[in-house]
Amino acid sequence: MKSTYLISARISCLALIGVAVMMSSCSDFLEEQPSTEIDAAFVYNTEDGLETAVVSLYKFNRDRYDDGQEDFIGALTVPSRSDLTFVRSGYLGLMGRYQRGISPDGYDSRILSNRFWRHYYQIATKATEIINAAEAATDLDEDVTSQAIAEAKFFRAESYFYLYRMFDNIYVSTESITPENAFDVIESPSTREEILGLISSDLDDAIDVLDWSGDFGRVTKGTAKHLRAKVAMWEGDWETAKSQSESLIEEGPHALMATTGQVFDGDMNHEEQLFVIQFTENALGGGNRNFINANHGVKYWLAPDSDSRDEYGGRGFSRLLPNRYLLGLLAEDSNDTRDDDTYFRLKYFYSSGPNIGQEIDLYQPITDLDNPSDTYKQYYERTHPACLKFAQEGSDPTTYFQISNVMVYRLAETYLIAAEANMRLGQDGLPYINAVRERAEAAPLMSLDEQAILDERARELGMEGQRWFTLKRMGSDVLNRQMTTYAGDGPYFPANLGVKDPRTNWKDHFINYPIPQQDLDLLGANYPQNPGY
Repeated sequence: MKSTYLISARISCLALIGVAVMMSSCSDFLEEQPSTEIDAAFVYNTEDGLETAVVSLYKFNRDRYDDGQEDFIGALTVPSRSDLTFVRSGYLGLMGRYQRGISPDGYDSRILSNRFWRHYYQIATKATEIINAAEAATDLDEDVTSQAIAEAKFFRAESYFYLYRMFDNIYVSTESITPENAFDVIESPSTREEILGLISSDLDDAIDVLDWSGDFGRVTKGTAKHLRAKVAMWEGDWETAKSQSESLIEEGPHALMATTGQVFDGDMNHEEQLFVIQFTENALGGGNRNFINANHGVKYWLAPDSDSRDEYGGRGFSRLLPNRYLLGLLAEDSNDTRDDDTYFRLKYFYSSGPNIGQEIDLYQPITDLDNPSDTYKQYYERTHPACLKFAQEGSDPTTYFQISNVMVYRLAETYLIAAEANMRLGQDGLPYINAVRERAEAAPLMSLDEQAILDERARELGMEGQRWFTLKRMGSDVLNRQMTTYAGDGPYFPANLGVKDPRTNWKDHFINYPIPQQDLDLLGANYPQNPGY
């Protein structure tokens, strides 16, 4: 099967070379060199070039979080679409309420193309080029080529896995772009077996080579095992999901943090993290300040006598909020610490004036549908509970722009994978799910079923970008039920009833995103659009 990135593929190749040049040693920066000295031959045929090419994959992977289009919507589109969130305003609100991102054409489809379809295909294409070049190398250090292949295979697998979970009708390739095949056209999508088979094979190869430990921010054996277990769940291969997750838990150097307050603390360089995307201010290639945290925070500073204090996570837009359903799950156990200013903040307090130290109670939510509050809109905007998982330590309270690392994979999810895999196999998954609950000081469960798994994943992983994929993996019945029953806040935010209500806007075929028409046009005439679009 051949790739079809046409002009985009050529641009991708040039971009990879450009980033490799940018990230190579600057020791001879002032020494004049011929412009042709650093080229594709350097990138793919030298050890330094190959290592630099691999490092560039991390930069390209971060681009989705680092792009400012529509207030960094690339980082937040998928998290906004779940049964756990209320999306109040902005273009993110349009996406989260299924008013945008539901058509192959238009501006919203270009967002899906640039931030997802083309983004991940470009990473997969770059990774394939590295893999094939390293495998063909005959005079390079074997340890260098093996490491390069392993990391590149992880990124190719992750890219195809993300595409598959979003769009379903995708194609995969292990062939590099060449002048001879660059304009070949893909006529049909790959089969499910081909897609998941390549992803699994790539991850198995990566697991065999990668070490348990590595530089912070680099993928390790644990990262690959975790993703392999996630892929196995999509395959319905519960034995592999069990073996990979339990191996990671029992054999690796990772451990759950002692308290929930430590999980998202500082730069998150700790034993629970499996993969963290790094942002470093004032460093070449370090990433930019962004609005990711601002979209999760609220405008508490608009309340009288309430300053913009960094303990609240900096200034917010009140766009992507935990909804009543998620907050209700957390409230089921009064001892659960995940809503105790660790994962979520529930209350805000006056910082000056006559009521200093007291809770701000000017704005009230609707608790009685027959007698609605007349300040519920201000409540959602200013003092609604908010997610703290993306807040920057020591944040600047005077600006929306912050810069902080982003947790992608962590061991708590591995425990929940092990719990579900054991349950699906008719074995005891309680020790794994209860390890997560006990860390949060919640009472242990006495029994385990699919709903218990779904609820605990909500409490532990809510708003980390995993939820929509979990619902889809569990099947259309689960996805449709959860979305039509819990998405948004329904009558408790009546301003969104009607065309702004995600519960009523949800359609069965939204289980797959539409393939952007601009990308479909590059494929064969008979390449299928996803059903319903």
